[in-house]
Amino acid sequence: MRTDQILTRSERVFARLDREPERPAHLQTPQMSRHRVVLLGSTLAFYLAIVVAVLTTSWLVRLDWQVMFFRPYEQWPQLHAFLDYLVVLGQRGPTAVMVAAWLGWRSWRQHTLRPLITLGVALLLLNITVGAVKLGLGRLGPHYATQIGSAELFAGGDIFPSGHTANAVVTWGILAYLASTTVTRRVLSVLSATVSLSVGATTVYLGTHWVSDVLLGWSAGLLIMLALPWFEPLIAGVEARVFALRERLRRRLETGTVPVPVATALTPLLSAGGKWQLRLADGAPADATAGVRESAAPAVPAGAQAAAASPGHAPVPRPAAHVSGRPHLIRSERTPVTPVGSRRPAHTERPPAGRAAARPATGA
Repeated sequence: MRTDQILTRSERVFARLDREPERPAHLQTPQMSRHRVVLLGSTLAFYLAIVVAVLTTSWLVRLDWQVMFFRPYEQWPQLHAFLDYLVVLGQRGPTAVMVAAWLGWRSWRQHTLRPLITLGVALLLLNITVGAVKLGLGRLGPHYATQIGSAELFAGGDIFPSGHTANAVVTWGILAYLASTTVTRRVLSVLSATVSLSVGATTVYLGTHWVSDVLLGWSAGLLIMLALPWFEPLIAGVEARVFALRERLRRRLETGTVPVPVATALTPLLSAGGKWQLRLADGAPADATAGVRESAAPAVPAGAQAAAASPGHAPVPRPAAHVSGRPHLIRSERTPVTPVGSRRPAHTERPPAGRAAARPATGA
């Protein structure tokens, strides 16, 4: 009974994996609405304002230095152990693995690759946009600052904007973006916003980022989440190509096609009496006996064929190849060459073994 249950469950698993791709009816793809466009424009303006404020060493840079001298990790040391674990929620490696595992399970349940492809596109945009600004501005962090009151730009750093904050916004926000219902999307939006705000504040508490780094990280992550609907055609195209490739591989495995050179090499080896069929690469069946008949025909060299075809030359007769009509027997069916029994000839004059020969008596 236990074996039957295991077989039934395995059949269900393979049936789910083998069915055609389908998207649930309740799964709605976010559209680029007017409200989203307004939010995108406002966030972009806020992003540019922070960059300009840091480049001009404005009041925002002074606020950065004031918070750095305040040293929150010394004011509330009892929070240090807990916040060291909380900041992991913004690291790209652990969070990407956890979210990818969840979205992979959703992809298998819904039989669609859209969740995983959307996560990949979002992380790719995050690496390109945030990484380019980090390397371009080259700002140093609070622990490596050299001049008080300076913005510490173009000094070989990679701290502006905050990668932890932007990654928290994108990684946890993708769950809300891919939610199936409106209620689930709202709950996950609040949850992702809380996590991203907490991670950004934690980096300021630990002294690894300026306040302006966190503000720009929030803006960078939110810009990616708001711009994702523009990449939906790309996501759908990648999904369609992957499923088309899977279908081609499945058809090749189901048909079991044999390439033409392999079929040509195997044809003379088949028996002349059987009706074997090979399936060529284009799907057309070929009679194996035809190949045997062709192999039995006499071979004519190319030079003789050209001489026969040219005018003024008489065709050279070629002796026909002799093909035996007897069936080919295997080794076990042949008549044994050596007769059964001993190979030594019989000696009638020799006495039988085991009996001493009579010796003549000498003397009286």
